[in-house]
Amino acid sequence: MQTEDIKVSSRSNPSQRIIALGIVFAFLYWASSIVMTLLLAVLLAYFLDPVVNVLEKLHVPRALGALFALLAVTAMCSGLGYLLVGRADQFVDDWPRYSAVLHNGMTVLDRKLAVFEKQVEAIAPSEEKGRTPVRVAEASRPVRDILFRGVGSLYSILLVGTFLPFLVFFMLAAKPRIWQATMELFPIDDRSRVREALEQVSIVLRSYVAGNALVALILMLAAWAFFLMIHLENPFLLGCASGLLNLVPYLGAVLSWLPPLLVGMTKWKSIGPYLGVAAVLSFFHIIAMNVLMPAIVGRRVHLNALAVTIALLFWGWLWGGIGLLLAIPITATIKVICDHVDEFKPAGQWLGA
Repeated sequence: MQTEDIKVSSRSNPSQRIIALGIVFAFLYWASSIVMTLLLAVLLAYFLDPVVNVLEKLHVPRALGALFALLAVTAMCSGLGYLLVGRADQFVDDWPRYSAVLHNGMTVLDRKLAVFEKQVEAIAPSEEKGRTPVRVAEASRPVRDILFRGVGSLYSILLVGTFLPFLVFFMLAAKPRIWQATMELFPIDDRSRVREALEQVSIVLRSYVAGNALVALILMLAAWAFFLMIHLENPFLLGCASGLLNLVPYLGAVLSWLPPLLVGMTKWKSIGPYLGVAAVLSFFHIIAMNVLMPAIVGRRVHLNALAVTIALLFWGWLWGGIGLLLAIPITATIKVICDHVDEFKPAGQWLGA
């Protein structure tokens, strides 16, 4: 009998790749809480790693330096939260005034809509006038669903808040061992390329976090100063809210209007101040997205506008608000990996075109 050589190919066909991608996306969807927690921990660990390295050069044990860096960030966030809570209490005390204005505005809008419906019915064909309009009752959405829409379930938030500090600490403290173990996963000939890719990922993620934090601080200070100039109530709280909302790609120019316009409803009786606030905050958004972000973050990320838009749409749809936060770091990391793998270099070139 003749023996035939059977060649086994390790290359996957397109259908297998599509199935594999489907499995990956299904895992990212169903295990979103775990994956988001890990990615946020990685992002924060890359951001704090330079601080730990400096402390290590000063002969501080790495574990102690990681703990110090984590406690410093926690203290800063707690201090900012304390300031915001103090201002928020005043806003809550003033909420009855704002809600009354909103209620009056909705009442006026309902009346105008009722008048418009009567005018439409007056010019409608005669055979349709006798019909009784059928109204479909819409299920009211609870406040809980509105609060957690785009952010995730309460379980996801508790999972992130509980495990994130421990993950960041362990990633920082054990970074040398993890780095060495990661290198040993690859053949010796490929380790230099893997090391270069990991260093590039570190630069990209660190630049993204630091750049966004700096731009957010600039926007919050600018909005705070502007609200002080126009004598708006709770200027610090409104400045922080508008500054952070202004960072949202594309929609931030409109979302940043909402806090000051809501407070201004009890003060302004003409349309001029509303238009002025909208124009100034839109100007801040344009400067941030077209001047500050490219100068501070864009040089390191190297993603084109189309790739960023698609990433925001996809990851925002998959994970909501946290997906919008992680979309650019994930896409930038994918680009770095593609740039260092010969088979995927065309994809990396497309992402940075």
